[in-house]
Amino acid sequence: MKDYTDNEMMALSAGRLTKNGDILFAGTGVSMLAATAAKRIYSPRAVIFFETGGIDPLLDEIPMAVSDLRVMSGTALNSGLIEAFSIVGHRRLHTIAFLGAAQIDRFGNLNTTSLGDYLRPSARFPGSGGACDVSSFASGVVTFIRHERRRFVDRLDYRTSVGWHEGGDSRKRLGLERGGALAVVTDLGVLRFDDETKEAYLAEYYPGVPIEKIIENTGFPLDVSRAVEARPPSPEELRILREEVDPQRLML
Repeated sequence: MKDYTDNEMMALSAGRLTKNGDILFAGTGVSMLAATAAKRIYSPRAVIFFETGGIDPLLDEIPMAVSDLRVMSGTALNSGLIEAFSIVGHRRLHTIAFLGAAQIDRFGNLNTTSLGDYLRPSARFPGSGGACDVSSFASGVVTFIRHERRRFVDRLDYRTSVGWHEGGDSRKRLGLERGGALAVVTDLGVLRFDDETKEAYLAEYYPGVPIEKIIENTGFPLDVSRAVEARPPSPEELRILREEVDPQRLML
């Protein structure tokens, strides 16, 4: 039996994708947990910032949202919305955005707006916020989403944020010269994107998760030929996550 939770595995899997010098843009929820874990464990010289303007905060306590005042605690600089989005699109910075989504397609395009008919939706979500801007201009986007067939769809009900658009070089033809979907971190594994087709493929499956289960929960054909088993969390990774990143267990 595993001794860690889905959120712990997702946060650590995303953190392993970062490196020193990255500028990490964190949304709400698991995104915030992952960004904090990345800085505490894998890339201590990365800089975390939030769209509300907090740059490089101490994060002694995990904020519950980007509007939580704790994103401003012990920062190097408290700026504002305009400055935050200027940093995201700065071409000399390697900015990695951590975002959530309600639906995702094979090219990493995201829906955070609504399900069903737009005018008569079965569910309405917060919408873009800054996600569309971030997915357009950041160096890369890591998406967090539960691995369910209703979320991994062949066609989005609404396209809020662009990933690789229609694959190949279609993103560049939109005028978006850099960035794109970097990875998708789920509760079952990690998806990456093919260098040429830009279609999602299974890169890692978590220990104990059958590949067949991932295929069953994906609503589009998924290449699993490159999949390897992910490294389980080490005792030290879990200690830092539980004792330093989120000791109050607000998200774990």
